Amino acid sequence: MAPNDVEGSPPSTPPGKYTSSEIERLGRERPEVFKSIWVEFGFCFSLLGSMFVAEYFISGFNVLLPALTEELHIPSTSETWPASVFSLVTGAFLLPSGRLADMFGGKIIFVTGLVWFVVWSIIAGFSVNHVMLIVCRALQGFGPAAFLPSGIMLLGSIYRPGPRKNLVFSLYGAFAPVGFFAGIFFAGLSAQYAGWGWYFWVGSIILAVVTLVSFWSIPSDREERQSSGVTMDWLGALTIVPALILIVFALTDGSHAPNGWATPYIPVTFILGWIFLGAFVWVEGWVAINPLLPGDMFHVKGTKALTLALFFQYGCFGIFLFYASFYIEEVLQTSALLTTAWFAPMCVGGLILSSCGGLVLHLLPGTILLLISGVCYIMCVLLFAILPVHVNYWAYIFPAMICATLGIDVTYTVTNIFITTSMPKARQGLAGALINSILFLGISFFLGFADLAVSQTANRGQRGSYKVAFWLATGIAAAGLVVMFVGVKIGKASSGMTQDEIEEMERELGQRESRQVLQVQSRRSVESPDMYRCASLR
Repeated sequence: MAPNDVEGSPPSTPPGKYTSSEIERLGRERPEVFKSIWVEFGFCFSLLGSMFVAEYFISGFNVLLPALTEELHIPSTSETWPASVFSLVTGAFLLPSGRLADMFGGKIIFVTGLVWFVVWSIIAGFSVNHVMLIVCRALQGFGPAAFLPSGIMLLGSIYRPGPRKNLVFSLYGAFAPVGFFAGIFFAGLSAQYAGWGWYFWVGSIILAVVTLVSFWSIPSDREERQSSGVTMDWLGALTIVPALILIVFALTDGSHAPNGWATPYIPVTFILGWIFLGAFVWVEGWVAINPLLPGDMFHVKGTKALTLALFFQYGCFGIFLFYASFYIEEVLQTSALLTTAWFAPMCVGGLILSSCGGLVLHLLPGTILLLISGVCYIMCVLLFAILPVHVNYWAYIFPAMICATLGIDVTYTVTNIFITTSMPKARQGLAGALINSILFLGISFFLGFADLAVSQTANRGQRGSYKVAFWLATGIAAAGLVVMFVGVKIGKASSGMTQDEIEEMERELGQRESRQVLQVQSRRSVESPDMYRCASLR
């Protein structure tokens, strides 16, 4: 997945700079920016911890939501909003946040996002009604919008392509299922014993620790970034944010509005969202000098297909997270703690798969791994779609959990390494924003469709309508697999040059070829001046 493994890219050894053995060694060494192994350990703890808390507040909240619905008297028309608004706000603001990281440095944006997240997580625990809860969840979303793209930016720019980068990125992905399980575990404890507020306060304590370690261990890149000349595309930001919010709002609220999609504000917001999206495309393609989402980001072969496939697959995963927890608790009448135990294979499997994956990513082609994960996305929702009335946990739920973690962990790790390795250092923040935008927007977008499908089939009963959501997710996952199979070709994540080194090499080769042409022309003009003059005139 290094650029040298993408078809049509330059060779892996830049002439006159590094030999192949030196590139291999650099891909395994500790980066020079870390003065000791303890500083690197603190840096990794901070980045892995940020992924942990992001997943903690996504997964656990879905388990907590049934208890919150009763205690805060959340009406059925607003039931999905406390869960979806977090992902919606995060996804909508990822691109502007990624650009801010490229402008001012990853550390300051990363730490600021964590501090913001701590504050609103504490306040959310004191919510007295569902409106306050929804507002707090929306404001929480600005935290991950800041620290997720800047975290990937820091990982992608500090580590060179090679086994060490693969391992760190794999561990980064591994902490997603760990945080996922921790969120479910503490949500179950809080709902059943301590009170739902403790779910938010425990997360706040973890966040505070991660914030302190981040401030100490993350190297400052502020001066380097400010001297890069990157500027904010304000017009692009002012069009893409309302576009995403309005479209997803209409999709999410359309099924719960008083008259459904016939309610006037639903089609109005939906149409306005698409108008803003069209304006964003126009701004990025023809107006912006420094676009928020440059078109040449998709020039790397397979990136367009990969983006579309991930949008489908992350949407499938979002439906799985939301409706699997509701199905287990409400249809199968399982307690919150037993639900936690049923989700445990996602945590253990994710840790094993991601940790081992970091050791073999440079040996196996990325395309093969992505196709395996694509099949797993289909299986995790298909198994829930065909669940019999009397469920055997080991025959259905357990393999569904294993497939879910195989799908998300492999996909997230492989695509993170591929995209960050394919982008120059000045665009690492934007690369991180793109990766996470696809994740959160895919979840919000398709969760809105699933919610609409469930509400329109409510006459089938809770069990039947939830199965409609799982069948929808199965079709979405199948579409993602087809796109991945047809359009994505990724090689091994072996040691190689950074994108900046490749571009420097290409410039050197271009200058060398230009000098050679000038020398040839100079010799010709001396040997046959009249003929050269005529050729020049022609």
